Amino acid sequence: MSEKSFTLTNNETGGSIDLPMREGTDGPITVDISSLFQTTGLLTFDPGFMSTASCESAITYIDGEKGILRYRGYPVEQLAERSDFLEVAYLLLYGDLPSAQALLDFRALIGHHTMINESLTQFFDGFHYDAHPMSIMVGVVGSLSAFYHDSLDIHNPRHREICAHRLIAKMPTIAAACYKHNVGEPLIYPRNDLSYVGNYLRMMFATPCDDYEPNPVAEKALNLLFLLHADHEQNASTSTVRLAGSSGANPFACIAAGITSLWGPAHGGANEAVISMLDEIGHTDNIDKYIVKAKDKSDPFRLMGFGHRVYKNYDPRAKIIRSVCHEVLEKLADPDNPKFELALRLEEIALKDPYFVERKLYPNVDFYSGIIYQALGIPSSMFTVMFAIARTAGWIAHWMEMISDPGQRIGRPRQLYTGATQRDYVPIAER
Repeated sequence: MSEKSFTLTNNETGGSIDLPMREGTDGPITVDISSLFQTTGLLTFDPGFMSTASCESAITYIDGEKGILRYRGYPVEQLAERSDFLEVAYLLLYGDLPSAQALLDFRALIGHHTMINESLTQFFDGFHYDAHPMSIMVGVVGSLSAFYHDSLDIHNPRHREICAHRLIAKMPTIAAACYKHNVGEPLIYPRNDLSYVGNYLRMMFATPCDDYEPNPVAEKALNLLFLLHADHEQNASTSTVRLAGSSGANPFACIAAGITSLWGPAHGGANEAVISMLDEIGHTDNIDKYIVKAKDKSDPFRLMGFGHRVYKNYDPRAKIIRSVCHEVLEKLADPDNPKFELALRLEEIALKDPYFVERKLYPNVDFYSGIIYQALGIPSSMFTVMFAIARTAGWIAHWMEMISDPGQRIGRPRQLYTGATQRDYVPIAER
């Protein structure tokens, strides 16, 4: 830890305070302002937390300028090439890559927990037939604490671990059941001789009349998407999980809160917005007109799936998934669907047009994931649900890290108050 300090001077009073500067293993130096208010009575103002390190974490590192994403120090490019989602989930939870035996044991453990309590399956019947799958998922995941309350002591490391395993294992089962409820088909039970992703695809698309054999191309693409979505530092949903967890709430409630945050169109709903945009453009003949609209600041139309809040370079996840996206479109997509030709043409323009290149508005992971999901036959209402399955690994890893931190305190942001100053109550007859 660095012993450097940052001096903050009050120009009105002439007083100053030295604030310690903290250096992590990578990334920007951080000014520790935790004692600022107590010492000076001053608060900092940072809407959207653009310049605020809300916690200390050893899980994921991002350098948006250089297009770097690492899980526990491992470049996501290496993991995408050599690993799979469950191995990455283990890495996020435990901090290191597993041995061959540890990975086998972990896969078996996750398989052991894939079923949900039979009473919980009836919970789905309480939702309207056309309820959005995310609304169902929020309710069902939040209710898990009522079924699995045997291991809810958050101060017991073993209980935390069991909850982590249960959440990672049961999310695909719950997600598939959300879909089945929407389409009026019976829930399909998990089959643990399949891979994590293959099992999910079967629960989505099999019926009691016809079984489903996962296509290797589909399984490869979905495994890669889950891996790339597994964690992304202190994004809105992860920060929500941490803030909810800081109060001591049980992990199922915390993950349900994260799902709610993920549901927002500016976060997990971005890939669904990509498909809506493609529907609006309609045909490649209309691209030039919509490119002009996208460049016009006075026009409300925006190209969805381009650029990123953090990455000011090419999203490294998008680079990885691009080739798989093309493979899926070539081998699995309906060749007569003009939407896929439209998507490829938009991608080509964005990678060459000086307007987009200069502003670094490259296709991001949401652009490709939405196209892949649709090519796999997954409806757009399920896109954010898919995201939630993957991100659960990161959410629960951050929750475990936070709870095990001896310095952890309940989150309590402050505000810049701009309301009325003190005023006296006026009786209703005098107003």
